[in-house]
Amino acid sequence: MGTMVGHVAPGFGFFLIGLWHLINHIKLHSLHPNSYRSLPWFPASKIRYLELFLIMGGSFLSISMEHLMGPSRHQRFDPESFGYSSITMALFIYATFSILIDQIGPKAQYGLTLLLGAMPFIQQLLFFHFHSGTHMGIESQYHLLLELIILVCLITTLMAIGYPKSFFVSFVRSLAILFQGLWFVVMGFMIWTPSLTPRDCFMNKEAGHHVVRCHSDEALERAKSVVNIQFSWYFMGVTVFAVSLYLFLGKIYPEKVEYASLTNSEESGEEHEDVEAQKESKLSESKSFIPLGEPFAPFEMAR
Repeated sequence: MGTMVGHVAPGFGFFLIGLWHLINHIKLHSLHPNSYRSLPWFPASKIRYLELFLIMGGSFLSISMEHLMGPSRHQRFDPESFGYSSITMALFIYATFSILIDQIGPKAQYGLTLLLGAMPFIQQLLFFHFHSGTHMGIESQYHLLLELIILVCLITTLMAIGYPKSFFVSFVRSLAILFQGLWFVVMGFMIWTPSLTPRDCFMNKEAGHHVVRCHSDEALERAKSVVNIQFSWYFMGVTVFAVSLYLFLGKIYPEKVEYASLTNSEESGEEHEDVEAQKESKLSESKSFIPLGEPFAPFEMAR
């Protein structure tokens, strides 16, 4: 994953998943704003588990390239490679068990699926936090900002377990996943493209990896400031895109008016009338009832 392709390819995958979830959550909320309930993943029309199959396939391909096809022999057992593989393995486990849970259908299906969905974000957060500590420079600044996005993904995923009917929790979660994918793509191009290297900085190969180094501390601070500005601009752009998408899809998918069944309402009305009629009849009977046995008892005794 420590290459341009290793960042762009998974970043594109995260971007597509985030966009897929964002569109479906907006559509679901627009059609049913009062009865909205979040979903951990969305089935496709023809292939129900298409989203999960793509996650499994991408994870398997990433692990294969990390240890079998891509790197040289001495890099296949590098701890950094295993760190990247742990993230993709967590994604593979999430997708596999999501299918299994959907097939079994336990009572805690929704919460268990989201709990598994939080596992890859925990793996990401731990890896990039300690990984950034060993990589000083521009790459560590990109990773630091990436950790903020991952933290939002993790928090909103866990919050969705307790707030399944909150649209904004799902909306922010989908947007954070999309933003994470976009930031991965930006990292891949900005770090490993020589022509995009900041001023007074250069590409240097260290321990089999290309890293960006700067000639002075001043150049490094200026490069970090550029990274912060990029993050700010992309954040504003993603937010404007999400709000615009919500307004656009809200016009395409207007709210569905849910009508109550006429038969059920008539039956319930008849049942209500029957109950009232029974009450009234019992009340009239209790008022008109005269105990005839007791008054005539003394008369019989006199005779």
